[in-house]
Amino acid sequence: MNNVTDQDIRLHASALDSRAQDNGPQDVSKESSKDVSKIEGDTPAQRLLALLEVIAAKDQFFTLQGLVEETGLPKPTMHRMLQQLETSGMLQREADNRHYSKGGRLRRLAENLLLNDTVQGARHGVLSRLMEEVGESCNITALSGSEVLYLDRVETQAPLRFYLHPGSRVPVHCSASGKLFLAQMPPAQRRRLLKGTPLNAMTRNTLTDIDSVEAEIEQVRRQGYALDDEEFLPGLVCIAVLAPNPDGPSNIGVAIQAPVMRQSREDLLKYLPALEQAARDIAAIQRGAIPG
Repeated sequence: MNNVTDQDIRLHASALDSRAQDNGPQDVSKESSKDVSKIEGDTPAQRLLALLEVIAAKDQFFTLQGLVEETGLPKPTMHRMLQQLETSGMLQREADNRHYSKGGRLRRLAENLLLNDTVQGARHGVLSRLMEEVGESCNITALSGSEVLYLDRVETQAPLRFYLHPGSRVPVHCSASGKLFLAQMPPAQRRRLLKGTPLNAMTRNTLTDIDSVEAEIEQVRRQGYALDDEEFLPGLVCIAVLAPNPDGPSNIGVAIQAPVMRQSREDLLKYLPALEQAARDIAAIQRGAIPG
């Protein structure tokens, strides 16, 4: 086991949190107005959604000119976008005919999202119970292109921890969940993905050539679980399994992460039964959410 100090853990955790902030959902309380208010998108619909994100973060009425100054969009463009949102019921004009506020349709959308988000709530409950049982941070992941996407995460209450937020993305070749997703693929599909993906060395333990990754994946396939032995970040180890899918490949991974100061990769194996049970519970939730 590497000798990792308390200071190392804090520094690496801070670096990881910064990386997650770059890749995941932005915390509007910590970002500047300029960063939060960028209106980006390749299509008009995407830009309208981006504008709605800006508006949803406001707790006061707003004006056309205020949004122009905040976003940098031309005034005619912003006027047209606000007209579209007002016509659709997403926004409404206030009595002075100058200020806008959130419309009834937008409020109903938010309410329906919260009221009907029982699948996410149930999965989060399983993850929370797993964290309580093992005492380490737990997450649910999915494969997205050549990266592993964090769908949900519950942090340990222990003083030393690494932060990865829902929406964060990590490389597929150096994460435990990523190895599981790769192991499911037909060889030709996997080789195509790996050849087109930079196998960057995140740490000195990262596997950076295709043959080494293939050998690791073959072991993962045989044992049914995967480990990350400080391959993504120094001082961080991880064990992961897939949520079983009787109908084909699974795109849901469940994982436990811990600092090496508390758990070695061998120590994580004792949590495998609890991890597999959580994966089965999450798989049952997924199946129950599919219509028909």
